[in-house]
Amino acid sequence: MKTLRKKDTRIPRRPLLWLAAALLFTLPPMFGTLPSWVPMLFLVALAAKFWMEPRGYRLRSLIWKLVLVALILFLLFFSYGSVRGMEPGVSLIVLLTSVKILEAHTAREFHIMVMVAWILCLCGFFLSQNLAIALCLLIAFTLLLAALIQFHRGLSSAFWPPVRTVGKLLAQAAPLIILLFLFFPRVNTGLRFQIAPQRGASAGFSDRLSPGSVSFLAHSSEAAFRVEFPDGKIPPLSAMYWRGVVMWHGEGLEWEAPAGPAALPRTSQGPPRGEAIRQWITIEPHDARWMFALDWPVNSPSGATLAPGNYLWSNQPIRKPRRYEVISYREIPNNRLHSREREPLLQVPASISPRARALAQSWKGETAEPREIVKKALEFFRTQGFRYSFSPGEYGKNDLDEFLFHRRLGFCEHYAASFATLMRLAGIPARVVTGYLGGEYNEIGHFFLVRQADAHAWCEVWFPDSGWERVDPTAAVAPDRVNLGLNFFLERRAASGQLDNTQSAFARQLARWPIFGRARLGWQTLSYAWDTRVLSFDGDEQASFFTSVGMAGHGPIFFIVGSLAFAIALLALYAGWTHLRTRPGGNRVKIMYETFCRKAATLGAPRNPAEGPLDFSVRATRLLPNESERIRRIANTYIALRYAPAPDPMMLEQFAKEVNAFVRAS
Repeated sequence: MKTLRKKDTRIPRRPLLWLAAALLFTLPPMFGTLPSWVPMLFLVALAAKFWMEPRGYRLRSLIWKLVLVALILFLLFFSYGSVRGMEPGVSLIVLLTSVKILEAHTAREFHIMVMVAWILCLCGFFLSQNLAIALCLLIAFTLLLAALIQFHRGLSSAFWPPVRTVGKLLAQAAPLIILLFLFFPRVNTGLRFQIAPQRGASAGFSDRLSPGSVSFLAHSSEAAFRVEFPDGKIPPLSAMYWRGVVMWHGEGLEWEAPAGPAALPRTSQGPPRGEAIRQWITIEPHDARWMFALDWPVNSPSGATLAPGNYLWSNQPIRKPRRYEVISYREIPNNRLHSREREPLLQVPASISPRARALAQSWKGETAEPREIVKKALEFFRTQGFRYSFSPGEYGKNDLDEFLFHRRLGFCEHYAASFATLMRLAGIPARVVTGYLGGEYNEIGHFFLVRQADAHAWCEVWFPDSGWERVDPTAAVAPDRVNLGLNFFLERRAASGQLDNTQSAFARQLARWPIFGRARLGWQTLSYAWDTRVLSFDGDEQASFFTSVGMAGHGPIFFIVGSLAFAIALLALYAGWTHLRTRPGGNRVKIMYETFCRKAATLGAPRNPAEGPLDFSVRATRLLPNESERIRRIANTYIALRYAPAPDPMMLEQFAKEVNAFVRAS
């Protein structure tokens, strides 16, 4: 490595510090999206630069540069199999930037690094668009401006002047940014131009319900979706069943949804009953097609269908956050079920044991009244020692007897699957529904946050007099889970010592502190506003905004020309104001000195027209002894400024401060 030992011109340390801080803030979107070794090599290059730069070392040899580039390409092919695509492309830019950091030593290369860092900011926004990442990238952008300003001001510039200059530049740009964001015509989408696929995105469950498929989410804090009730009609927490997927095919403790809505029998239904509940839902990406709505949805938003079984099915996989409106009713009567519809709803696997069949037959008795059978089944779960647990142990799909007659320990999916199977054995059409239950209300943002931990499964049975009705066997075993919500249920279990996860209990106790609780709700509100008001501001939202401000009905040309005209006018006003502030120093000095003389005259020291500034200051100090020092400073500074070929800006500002202080204090 002799090539690293010859000294070179060094980049000033302070601009390099600004640049390094900016590059650090471009790292957050890389972690969790790119392979971990990519940002780690980037950090190593930054650390090596700070070791090399004071010593004047840099990467010089063309051979070493080619070796590093070849190694980078090999690692990229090993990780991705190609350099095509968004993530390999961003990784390549990051790694080539690392090499540039090691070789940079001139002013030109410093500017190149700043430009590449701005490209990294844009790439970071492609990788992730949540609020935390956006704030990190805004900080990085700001620090890059400070680095450029510090570099061009030289070593004599202190820390705060570049910061103040950056603040002024951003404040001047903000009105234009807001103007163009609101009024420049949108084609169709908002700022959701995310190209990188979501890694590990999941809706919390799949189209298969098996033992343990829901319970593993009990401690997941990831958001599933957010809900607003624009009409203020908010159902109680125990009635917030968010319908997701309807499952018809059962194998004991394992149930499965059909491949598509077309495979489901479509039952007839009457008009909905009760009042309509309107919801605005913003769903997180999960790479599948199911959507969620409050029981029971009656309409489908654009780009989705209302599938048989009254659940929403997207026409395309949901790979980015999506906002939609849906209307639900608490009851949709349906008292007709044809034989071809009834048959698949009574199918049971041949592997069901005689003991389970005998249990279901014992509830039928002589009357075989469906509601009485359901009541007896719920009483069985309520009184026979069944317990609700997040870790019930492993069950297989044929372990129905193990669950019903031996262990009797399970989560919601165990109770929903077994109950639906028993209902079919008793001759009652039944199906399983998976979705979410409840949610956390944000009193600052006035919306509900439904997390993955709120994932839930329940049953629906068909009664001849009313049609499909929801029956949740979990409510018979753990009523607090349904009535109070998951958070209160967990807190109560933790208080009684039934939870072993002390770290989670401590985190919940910490979250109950008012200051942390308000901060958490405030951050959730900001994130939700960023997602719905900024990223989702597409053509439809813009049209709604124009309607709300009385500007609807105009074409895109009107808004393009209007935006440009307003921007030009705003720039002209700013240019005029800047011109007034930076008018020739002599005129400004004369105006301020005349202000000083007028104030001195009101205090009893008038200036004679033929009296020079030095003579006047001598006489004024005798008449105003309390202000003698300030008067001398004003006179000396005025003489230096008035007759200097090029007034010093710093001296001019000091002169203005002295005159203002004299005017205010006297």
